[in-house]
Amino acid sequence: MPLPPASAAPPPADDAPGAGGPEAGPRGATGPGGPVEAEGPVPARDQGDVAARAARGLHGLSSGLTARVPQLLEAMRSVGAGLELHTTLDRICETAAHLTDARYAAIGVVAEDGEGLSDFVHHGFDEATAERIGRLPDGHRGLLGALIHQPETLCLADLSADPRSCGFPAHHPPMRTFLGVPIRVQGEIFGNLYLTEKRGGTTSARAAEFTDDDAHMVRVLAAEAGIAIGNARLYEAAQQRERWIDGSVAVTTALLSGADAEDALGVVAEHARRLADSAAGIVLRPHEEGGMEIVAVSADEPGVALGTIVPPESRIVTDLLDGQAVFLDDAAGDPRVMTDLTRGYGPVMMLPLRSDGRVLGTLVTPRARGARPFTGTERTLATQFAAQAALALMMAEAQRDRERLAVYEDRDRIARDLHDLVIQRLFATGMMLEGAQRRSVVPEVVRGVGKAVDELDVTIQEIRTAIFALQQGPAEAPSGLRTRVLREINMAAVPLGFKPSHRFVGPVDTAVGELTGKNLVAALREALSNAFRHAGAGRVEVVVDATAVLPDGRPGVRLTVADDGVGIPEGGRRSGLKNLKRRAEALGGTSGYGPGIGEDGGGTMVVWQAPH
Repeated sequence: MPLPPASAAPPPADDAPGAGGPEAGPRGATGPGGPVEAEGPVPARDQGDVAARAARGLHGLSSGLTARVPQLLEAMRSVGAGLELHTTLDRICETAAHLTDARYAAIGVVAEDGEGLSDFVHHGFDEATAERIGRLPDGHRGLLGALIHQPETLCLADLSADPRSCGFPAHHPPMRTFLGVPIRVQGEIFGNLYLTEKRGGTTSARAAEFTDDDAHMVRVLAAEAGIAIGNARLYEAAQQRERWIDGSVAVTTALLSGADAEDALGVVAEHARRLADSAAGIVLRPHEEGGMEIVAVSADEPGVALGTIVPPESRIVTDLLDGQAVFLDDAAGDPRVMTDLTRGYGPVMMLPLRSDGRVLGTLVTPRARGARPFTGTERTLATQFAAQAALALMMAEAQRDRERLAVYEDRDRIARDLHDLVIQRLFATGMMLEGAQRRSVVPEVVRGVGKAVDELDVTIQEIRTAIFALQQGPAEAPSGLRTRVLREINMAAVPLGFKPSHRFVGPVDTAVGELTGKNLVAALREALSNAFRHAGAGRVEVVVDATAVLPDGRPGVRLTVADDGVGIPEGGRRSGLKNLKRRAEALGGTSGYGPGIGEDGGGTMVVWQAPH
């Protein structure tokens, strides 16, 4: 049953068990007996035994009650069916209302800290009525709040006459009779079952009242409900743990598959956002000048920009750099938040990516304002996920270091071979040609041999330059954007079978910032990958324009990758294009695609642009 938006209604009157109604308390309870406790989760095959014991517990009661035992057994069977928690709560409400002939039923789920309600499931209201009522009760006051702190069976002929009643919010239907019964799961209070407006009265002034038999039946049903809820919670917890474990495996596999550091952090952010059911997944890393920098973002709606620096003065940053997790119930109202990074969100988890005593960064998973808080189980699972992700990042970093070392060793070997073998042989060949030149008397031969000797000298100089480049470290090697773009184009030439054409416009190396440049190279890699994996292209053109003007008038850089392949089929996958769009939007830019450079507009043209 849908929950109405909080903004559409006045503050809750916390006095009604329906979509905004009476909160029940223990004092003045008129129902007989105490609550029936569920001793623990019971497998489905044992539900018949539970029902039989419950029926024997009714032995010796009124004939009217024993006559309703078959109806009770059927209700218990219905409640025990299914394992999804919210569906189970809906079924309990509907079954209890049918069993007692009540017009309205609701279950208030007590929050983990025992203060107020974390969820409220109701039956008997249509969607239009629920929307008019607005916010659901939170259980902090009124009869519902009282019943939370003193969970006992409560039966009232007129709930408005109880001194703890706070009245009803606007548009709430009238309610008079009330029956409240606590639901226990493994001996602990899970919540309360509320029933109102028993049918069968002769006049509106004399409505039917809930009887002792109703109270007995509902207490037995509450015991069965506790068992069903316990089983549903165990099943849901197992499913939740399985999802987080699968997510950790997927992250580890992706990180160890050879992706670069930026892509690896993006994988962590994407999986964390999905698993935590949050509005965004954000990864921050310590900044060299203090504070933390946003280096990866995964969000449905752009709002957090890559490269944003969280100042070191923030107490939260200090805790995170010390390896402590930070949990905020409402980021918008927390005084520790010093930036706009999380001010627009509600509950937030900030988890350090820590492994072997080293803090690699922080994983942030914020939920929208007004969303439910993170449970204790979710916090534990997310913390374990962050620790696993940090370990995977360390292993991936070590793997890249080993691969890099192997490349450097190979480069050293190649440089030695070029110097000790190739250059010496070229030099000896040049000396032989010079000797032959001196002995020749034919002018054409002398000129030809001299030209060959000059070419050998140029070749020797070029090889020496290549040896010098091979012996340079990564910090000494040229790292301009133009060089990195050319490197990606040359790498793509191998799987493509040809070298894509390229063109640079404007001061590419000096105008484009480092952050934008890194993302442009990643976007180029993605576009070229799509060209040789999916397009079947025979021609690819790459243009990097540092003089571009973005749609909003800001100066920027535009990357265009066009091919003459098969184009993007209808219904085909768009994950690569979504990644390109996400990268551009995180920088404040845009990304799109259109017809390519094939005949009659065939192929695909990807246009990616972002501010300098």
